[in-house]
Amino acid sequence: LQPLFEMSYSCSKVGDPRPGQPYKGGHFCAFLPDNKEGQRTALLLKKAFDRGLTFQIKSFSGEERVTWAHIPHKTSWGGGKARNGYPDAQYLQEVCTVL
Repeated sequence: LQPLFEMSYSCSKVGDPRPGQPYKGGHFCAFLPDNKEGQRTALLLKKAFDRGLTFQIKSFSGEERVTWAHIPHKTSWGGGKARNGYPDAQYLQEVCTVL
């Protein structure tokens, strides 16, 4: 599975660096294995996305930007855990614990 999250443009909310101000979005891609555990994890990630828990807004040099929130995502098929990629035998268990 390869969910692609896209946030093109929106306004920040209470708790963001500058509530009510516009911010730029971006393209975010995360990978999951296409198996029973990966599909279960995809459903949990979808619920987190629907509840606004997948992304956060951070201020960089006075400009607000969308970034990943605290839910770990695998953004590469390679590189291992150190580079947010596979192989990482504990990833699905760890992300489900967070979710």
